[in-house]
Amino acid sequence: MSDVAQSRCPPRRAAGRGPGWYRGDLHVHSLLSQGADLTPAHLAAAARTLGLDFIATTEHNTAAGHGEWGPYAGDDLLVILGQEVTTRTGHWLALGLAPEQAVEWRYGVRDDVVGEHLDQVRRSGGLCVAAHPHAPYPSGTLMYPYDWFDAVEVWNGRWASDLPWNADNEAALAEWGRSLAHDVHRGRWQPAVGNSDAHLAGQLGTPHTVVYAEELSCDAVLAGVRAGRSWIAESPAVTLDVTATAADRTGGVGERLATDGEPIVVRVQVCGVPSGTITLHTEHGVVHRHSLPDDGAGVTQWRTTADETSFVRVEVRHPGRQMAALSNPIILS
Repeated sequence: MSDVAQSRCPPRRAAGRGPGWYRGDLHVHSLLSQGADLTPAHLAAAARTLGLDFIATTEHNTAAGHGEWGPYAGDDLLVILGQEVTTRTGHWLALGLAPEQAVEWRYGVRDDVVGEHLDQVRRSGGLCVAAHPHAPYPSGTLMYPYDWFDAVEVWNGRWASDLPWNADNEAALAEWGRSLAHDVHRGRWQPAVGNSDAHLAGQLGTPHTVVYAEELSCDAVLAGVRAGRSWIAESPAVTLDVTATAADRTGGVGERLATDGEPIVVRVQVCGVPSGTITLHTEHGVVHRHSLPDDGAGVTQWRTTADETSFVRVEVRHPGRQMAALSNPIILS
């Protein structure tokens, strides 16, 4: 690309707050994508209003808009370059692309070429995410295995519903959850992410992914996603903290806690989900429930051992069972 176009692309690092938890939306469309009517300026302003730290531009099958984002990034907002790759048998997100790096999309599962394009993205330092795997429209349902990707979008936004949580997300989460025990046991599991898939005003950030990153940079955010150091929030009003402690050792979401056989105390703290329900999930399914008060803030604890389960993860739901937050697992050994 030209030097002028390069200069208009967003930088790969923002000032940030040092190591910590950052909120962002990794699946965002502007008017370059079919069905979308937002400009980069609209999206950047909405991200700042919501308090998001990062967004990823993921237009359908084009990198043409990468050079439009430079003026809207800043010390307070990281813009990650990407693409939504809409193949004939499922969509996936290519995140962390180089400026104007495009990914081929004209194929399906029978062509047996998706792996080449996934590897192309990874070789350039990018991340590959299975997008809305149960979307009920032509080409939207993912026919590639989850484990071909670096992460799975188990929570997609309200593109086909008035609710931020619907049956498509429930199916994606159930499929991911069923495979988690087996995948953890073999030593490689796909982290879950949640993104808005924003096309229209009012959709950005519902939901979004909260990532622990060493800094607010493209590489650090994607490293946090790749490691599963993340949880998903319905909105910025929701907070979730999950830890597991054995003796003097503590592990958080996406981390491995070596227990040396000591008893484990799992602690969950939630704010922003009035009258909601916290559930803890292991390889045995739901193992603990806790009801939140009317003000939506509460703490619960549960005890286990690494002999009883190899992981624990958390869901927080509203009274109508719509999701408010969910976490990746803490691995127990």
